[in-house]
Amino acid sequence: MLAVQLANALSVSVIDQVGAAGTAWLRMSFGVVFLWVIARPAVRSVRRRDVPALLALGVVTGFMATFFLTAVERIPLGTAVAIEFLGPLTVAGLMSKRRGARVWPVLAFVGVVLLTEPWHGEIDLAGVGFALAAGCCWGLYNLLTQHVGDRFSGISGLSLTIPVAALATLPVGLPQVITGSFTWWVLPAAAGIALLTPVIAFGLEMLALRRMTHTAFGTLLSIEPAFGILIGLLVLAQTPTIVQLIGITLVVVAGTAAQRGGARAADPFRARTTTTEGA
Repeated sequence: MLAVQLANALSVSVIDQVGAAGTAWLRMSFGVVFLWVIARPAVRSVRRRDVPALLALGVVTGFMATFFLTAVERIPLGTAVAIEFLGPLTVAGLMSKRRGARVWPVLAFVGVVLLTEPWHGEIDLAGVGFALAAGCCWGLYNLLTQHVGDRFSGISGLSLTIPVAALATLPVGLPQVITGSFTWWVLPAAAGIALLTPVIAFGLEMLALRRMTHTAFGTLLSIEPAFGILIGLLVLAQTPTIVQLIGITLVVVAGTAAQRGGARAADPFRARTTTTEGA
């Protein structure tokens, strides 16, 4: 979570040069290079029934980053993370067998209202909309990541989906790179950010989801909006108001309360069907 939010904060300077979509595409493109060097995925081991999940996860990953960075271009980082978190939180509420779990997305929504402070009349509707779109992608991303992680060992599954993410976002990312204020430092900066996200952060998420239930993972994930506020303050000097701090607290509490669980039950078939890295 720290790697994701640090990467997002560091992306702001690159966004100023080549736009949000251009930055997301560069991150994914450099991610492909790093992941293929590290994981050396066995492409021939991909079965026909694996292809839809790999394609879906790749597209979702690419546009999750694109939508989110477009939101960060317009609204504070912590606010964008809290709004985006409504996606996986809503998925958790809908999937829960407990009827009372559906109240927590509502509490989180109240927290988001406090974060955006619409009564000041300064809310950026486009920024909120892009954050919500990123949230929808985030909810799907969590579900698909666990499925792909169960099929492929280590981060080899990630090394197969990030190329799809780069290709999916190329039509919107490359034009911004070409027409933007491109300077020499953009490429090494984007490469460094790509090491944080998608390589390190998404790799750790995939490894975590191989060992945890969605509910346990989501419970830990609920503190990510707080990390967004913290990194926004330390890196971008975005100081939240007292009302906004109350809002982020409500989001974190809602995320924690909505999800319960522990380690995933052992699956003897999952271990047998994973491929070996570098095979």
